[in-house]
Amino acid sequence: MLMRFDPFRELDRLTSQAAGVGGRPPAIAMDAYRRGDQFVVHFDVPGIDPSSIDLTIEKNVLTVSAERTWQPQEGDQVVVSERPQGRFSRQVFLGESLDAERIDASCADGVLTLRVPVAEQAKPRKVEVSSSGGRSAQAIETNASAA
Repeated sequence: MLMRFDPFRELDRLTSQAAGVGGRPPAIAMDAYRRGDQFVVHFDVPGIDPSSIDLTIEKNVLTVSAERTWQPQEGDQVVVSERPQGRFSRQVFLGESLDAERIDASCADGVLTLRVPVAEQAKPRKVEVSSSGGRSAQAIETNASAA
């Protein structure tokens, strides 16, 4: 059986309202990591229709926004309504070492996954060093900083 009134949850709600954060949905939770030549970001989007997800990039800032709505049907008696509704968004700064032009996005099982390739200029490469003293050229390996 569902409880209609939870005094502790109500206290949390009132405290959030007093702090000025009530009524605003939380930011989309995410995990981010680098795997080889890709930067991978997972966003939790449970219950969100993938067609409502918008991805935009402006000046290396990736904005993910989505909308979740639910309307009770006529005659429904809502007992508990805790799942946040409305527009959610999250912004992520993409460093210069990522190729924002080639982002791949997919959504499965309530998780939006973005794969951002590391830019060619940020990948490790060898630089030839020549010698004027009659010796042969040597290669020195360089390593670009990670995203």
